[in-house]
Amino acid sequence: MSRRALLGWIGKTAGAGAMYQAMTSLGFAAESSHPGSLNLDGVKKGATVLVLGAGVAGMTSAYELRKAGYKVKILEFNSRAGGRCWTLRGGDSYTELGGATQQCQFAEGNYINPGPWRVPYHHHHVMSYINEFNIAIEPFIQVNYNALVHSTKAFGGKPQRYRTVQADYQGYAAELLAKTINQNALDDSLSLEDREKLFESLRHWGALNEKGKYQKSHETSLRRGFAIPPGGGLSGKGEPSDLIDQSALLQSDLWKFIVNGQDIEFQSSIFQPVGGMDNIAKAFEKRVGDLIEYNARVTKIDQNDTGVTVDYEHHGVAKTAKADWCVCTIPLSILSQIPVKASSAMQTAIRSVPYASSVKVGLEFNRRFWEQDEAIFGGVSYTDLPITNISYPSAKYYDKGKGVLLGAYVWGPNAFEFTSLAPEERVKKAVEYGKQIHPQYTEEFNNGIAVGWHRVPWTQGCFGAWTEEKREQHYDNLCQVDGRLVLAGEHASHLPAWQEGAISSAHDAIKRLHKKAVATAA
Repeated sequence: MSRRALLGWIGKTAGAGAMYQAMTSLGFAAESSHPGSLNLDGVKKGATVLVLGAGVAGMTSAYELRKAGYKVKILEFNSRAGGRCWTLRGGDSYTELGGATQQCQFAEGNYINPGPWRVPYHHHHVMSYINEFNIAIEPFIQVNYNALVHSTKAFGGKPQRYRTVQADYQGYAAELLAKTINQNALDDSLSLEDREKLFESLRHWGALNEKGKYQKSHETSLRRGFAIPPGGGLSGKGEPSDLIDQSALLQSDLWKFIVNGQDIEFQSSIFQPVGGMDNIAKAFEKRVGDLIEYNARVTKIDQNDTGVTVDYEHHGVAKTAKADWCVCTIPLSILSQIPVKASSAMQTAIRSVPYASSVKVGLEFNRRFWEQDEAIFGGVSYTDLPITNISYPSAKYYDKGKGVLLGAYVWGPNAFEFTSLAPEERVKKAVEYGKQIHPQYTEEFNNGIAVGWHRVPWTQGCFGAWTEEKREQHYDNLCQVDGRLVLAGEHASHLPAWQEGAISSAHDAIKRLHKKAVATAA
């Protein structure tokens, strides 16, 4: 089966969220290389560059180009910088396509990141700017063994602890392989010494007894948790916990959730900026904000042999900007609606990349019951409900005030279903689903806010959802310097949906644009 066919099958049967996870596993979203030196030497005096979009790709481009000696101007659609690097806090408002406006009512210090919400340690371009700009970061907890996995079709709809599902699945798998060894089924593949080592490793890995059995014991409870935890004094003897029935576990499908933390994007260490992801955008804006013209809606991109001309509207007034060169970071979902003077190959590429649908819902509760009642500190709980997961805050543990959860991260058809509802109904829906996992929702819910990315005016989608076939046909054409124009952004990278893709794309684009600019000047 080809990778394309496999991804198509996963998308049809399990949804876009699962397909994206598969994309990660198949290398469509992989570890990023270390940023090399840009070496933007030899800039012609007075050379100008127009950057379209003040997201992280646009601001990265402007920051590095100005350092090299170019005169730079940025046109930005919004009244703020950052693009999808965006944080909503109490007092903020947001208006989506169709005119629905939401007012964020979160308590002071609480927030939700509608876009990127974590930075893996190996996203070296993002981490290098975090270091250079001295942005305060803290650990983001992706895997919490005390979080929950949930299926509406298994165990009467009762959520199970992540650690019990992982320990039991791992233990049963180890036992089955140990039986294969004991039945001499691997004699032709392994030496006697190797079989003995494999058996011992399986015992260690799966918490098996001396006979290779996965059975209720002190050792298994050290992995999955005790029925009564060990303590002090005369009442301190621990009681081992019962195992999940093997067949019931296999039929539950809960095992599919426990591999998420093993994907390279979610392996520790993972970080988040203290106080909100937009602190990365603010750090860039601090350095290039004087170059940005906000509330500038691009309406046309033209070019000839000597330069680029961009028409735009600023508060309804038609304006024009000109430069020698142009770096365009406008999402393809928007750029495909704008007249662009470019080769037919680039224009076809721009129109060929669909954008994923996604919805995030932030829910604020009167208290942090997940910590106080259930000892869940950070991490993610997974479910087969349309909300797909619940992510718990990775900071301010045991804070006595209100707390905010990522109460839904919805993908595919479910995302379109969510955004067919009014924003307040989407929040209500997230609460209705979430209380099947946390009954405390009913009494503790205070307020919420929902962002459907395909209804966000400046992106009309979550990220560029390349397929293997479309990459083969259009990716190189999209990324080439076309006359005096080059594109950058997560859509022009092999790390779609990640800030790392946006920034590494910007580095690559401006290096190639600079090379052409120097050659043209000569």
